[in-house]
Amino acid sequence: MDISDRIKYVGCDDTTLDLFEGQYPIPTGVSYNSYIIFDEKIVVMDTVDKRAGDEWLKKIEAALDGKTPDYLVVQHLEPDHSANIAALADKYPDMQLVGSVKTKAMLPQFFDKDYSDRMLAMKEGDVLDLGKDKLHFVMAPMVHWPEVMVTYEEKEKVLFAADGFGCFGALSLHDKWTEDDWLEEARRYYLNIVGKYGAQVLQLLNKAAGLDIAKIAPLHGPVLTEDLGFYIGKYQVWASYEPEESAIFMPYASAHGHTKAEVLRFAEELKEAGETVVPFDLTRNDVSYAVEKAFEYDRMILTSITYDASIYPAAEDFIYHLEIKNYQNRKVGLIENGSWAPSAGKKMKEHFEKMKNITLAEPIVTIKTTRKPADQEAFTALMNAMKN
Repeated sequence: MDISDRIKYVGCDDTTLDLFEGQYPIPTGVSYNSYIIFDEKIVVMDTVDKRAGDEWLKKIEAALDGKTPDYLVVQHLEPDHSANIAALADKYPDMQLVGSVKTKAMLPQFFDKDYSDRMLAMKEGDVLDLGKDKLHFVMAPMVHWPEVMVTYEEKEKVLFAADGFGCFGALSLHDKWTEDDWLEEARRYYLNIVGKYGAQVLQLLNKAAGLDIAKIAPLHGPVLTEDLGFYIGKYQVWASYEPEESAIFMPYASAHGHTKAEVLRFAEELKEAGETVVPFDLTRNDVSYAVEKAFEYDRMILTSITYDASIYPAAEDFIYHLEIKNYQNRKVGLIENGSWAPSAGKKMKEHFEKMKNITLAEPIVTIKTTRKPADQEAFTALMNAMKN
């Protein structure tokens, strides 16, 4: 993970944390990335989560080998990156902190002691001279906090990208990362954490387009060193809310199995008609995976039973996450099931009508407990409406 002879990796893996940000399952863990740049001036790039504080401080001390850092660059104040600011600042009292103007204003909120008097507040385009090297600072507000900035290192052409281009997964659990390995967990990371802020991500990508970037060093996941156009292209697609693949995502919420059986039956009929179909049980899988798939594909058929005269909780929670992450530019079909007063379809439709550029396929299909031969006409009509 060392970027070069003069840029060393001092990050840490966390393989025991079950939920990232208290909500996203990370079965393969996560890395907290930190780097040291050695020049006439020595720079530490970000700290790590408190869970890895002791390990990180030992790595810092070993890498410095008796030297003293001149600067700590704080790109992002979220605690998984800032928790050890105080520990490092106290250990090296002559070290200055470097961050955005907003970071300087927010910093006192995070610690009992105010370190803002030691902070150099950077603005768009400001440069920090390290001697032989220079750091250029690019502001990235709301990617995905308001104080975020990214840093371009001139000599090695490294973009230190804060939470941009990050992904789930502890580095020690992967002998080799492929593009596919990165893609699935990076997509889930981006869409669930940063996905709401597509416009701001596009603004940052436009700024980065003017830089000669050879490597991207995120705060989670591997350093990206090859085929950067692939990774940047994925971010452009995600930030634009455009689908990556042509397929029908079929999330469903079933209580007693009838609805699941009918969804899987319909999925087979769609496959026979030539469609690529991805069924997904909302009651058995975390919603973060459902959000990832909903954005990956160009079409979706959502099925829910009626529960308390409304949408089944697992399906309603999924819709909530789609709404707050700005789900758009998709075709959506709806199926409801209700044994005596089906109403989930109407409720789901009301949610999707509020979303941007959603084409709602007709008809909304209604099942009453189990599918009957008389329902075939509606299923066939929905199948035809879901075609590209």
